[in-house]
This record gives sequence, C-alpha cells and structure tokens, in this order.
Amino acid sequence: MTLHSPSGRWKLGLALAIATALMWATLPVALKLALEVVDAYTLTWFRFLFATLALGAFMAARGQFRQFSGLSRNSWLLLTIAAVGLIGNYLGYLLGLNYTTPANAQLLIQLAPLLMAAGGVIVFKEQLRPAQWLGYGAVAIGLLLFFFEQRGRAAEPLNFTFGASLILGAAGAWAIYALAQKQLLRRLDSQAVLWVIYASASVVLLPLAQPAQLLHIDGLHWSAILYCAVNTLGAYGAFAEALAHWEASRVSAILALTPLLTVATVSIGAAFVPALIAPEHIGVLGWTGALAVVGGSAAVSLLGRRRPLA
Repeated sequence: MTLHSPSGRWKLGLALAIATALMWATLPVALKLALEVVDAYTLTWFRFLFATLALGAFMAARGQFRQFSGLSRNSWLLLTIAAVGLIGNYLGYLLGLNYTTPANAQLLIQLAPLLMAAGGVIVFKEQLRPAQWLGYGAVAIGLLLFFFEQRGRAAEPLNFTFGASLILGAAGAWAIYALAQKQLLRRLDSQAVLWVIYASASVVLLPLAQPAQLLHIDGLHWSAILYCAVNTLGAYGAFAEALAHWEASRVSAILALTPLLTVATVSIGAAFVPALIAPEHIGVLGWTGALAVVGGSAAVSLLGRRRPLA
C-alpha cells in the first residue's frame, strides 16, 4: 500500500495548524455554555448536521462529489474507521466536559496529537530523534502531575477521574480518525473525507438526539451552539489541510499550544463575564505539569528533522 506524503508546503501547513489551535482553544468555552441547555448527543448531532449541509452545498457547487466514483473497498473501510473515531472523539470529549473544566479537558485531550504523532512514526514511517522521545516522557510526567493536582482540587474526585477517563478515551479515538484521514488524502480531498464523516455521524446520532431541545433556547446559548457548529467546519477543515501539507508529527506540535490558549480564553472570559464563565484554579504543580505537556509535545516535532529511511 502506498502511503500519503505531505506536499512540502510547510509554511501553509504551519499557518493552518496555528489556525486549528486557535479555533480549538475557544471551543471548550462555547461547548460548556451550550451544554447548559442541550445534552451532549443533541449538540453533537446538530454540529454534524450543520457541517453536512454547509460543506455539502460547497462541494456540490464545485462538483467535488465526482471523486467518490469508483472508490475502493479499502477506502470505504478507512472512511468508516475515520467516522467512528471522530464520533467517539466528539461524544467522549463532551461527556467528559460535564465533569471537568475547559482548561482541564483541553490539557488532557493533548494525548490525542501525541498518539497521532506516534501513529505517524509507526504507520507512515515518520522519523523521530532521541530528543523527541524525551518529549514524550515530558508529556507523560506532565499529564500525571496535572491530573493529580487537579484531582486534589476537585469537589468530587471520583467524578473528575471518570471525566478524565472519558476525555482520554476521546483522545485515542481522535488519533485513529486523524491517521485514517491522512491515508485517505491519497484518494480523496480533505473536504470529501470530512463530508462523509459528518453525514454518517448525523445519521448515526439522530436516534440519540432530541432536536426539540433546540426550540426553546435563548440568544446567548444559540450563539454558543452556532459557534460550535461553525467551529466544526473551520477547525477540522484547517486541520485536514494542514495534514496534506505537513508531517503529522509536526502538526501535533503546534496543536500542543491549545491548552495554554484555552486558559487564556477562560481567563479573559471570566474577567469580563464572571457570571457565565468560571475561572480556572491551577496551582504550581498543575502549571508545572501543563508546561511539561506543552513543551514535551512541541519537542516531539520541533527538535527533530525527518531522516531518510535506511
């Protein structure tokens, strides 16, 4: 099987990865607000349905549906794996967010790009130097420090642990989706891959959703829900294109900045609208762990140079 190789336009890949990080950094705050009025299944279904209709209209106008003609069984299998992975990621993250704060969730989900980077090494033969493996060690230590510090602060430690487990499971599901999508880019463009995933998810989740919940929502919460829906298109579109132009391990390094950007977003929001957004409470041990996770994630990519295979 021929594996996908990036285009080499690394500056474009870098810009797209940064855009993805910024959009994902603000998403947990909007999700937390939206979950006050709708359940996780309904919110996820609406996000996928919105993305299916909007992206589908865009693709139809450009005649992009023709590329599905003659798609092989292996490609459809990969599309199924990618769809299951992304659905699992969305639901696991949202359900876990019910038990923790936006910054906590965003730091714990950092396992996702690290698993993607590991998959890039195993599946796509992307090479890592010894210094990058030290980055993995820093991430592992940082996650443990942050987890135990935040668990000690939690009002209900068992609930926090349960929420953290859901988010870590969502991280694994996301890595599976990302690696499947990267290989699919050999046959389909990123918009086509995402449209199939969005359409499949909107059908699969419909029996679990309660669309009637969306009929009695105030303007503020509707704004949050719509932002979540638009964010789905923007963030995943930018992420998919970043993978097309840059190595998976390097994209993951930029995404490592997301937790710090989330903390900044929550801090700004709590300062201006404290009634809606609660401030984060992170101690010295937690900050040490957070910085270790971010630094270690960046090291996985930025300390290395791709080496030719023997």
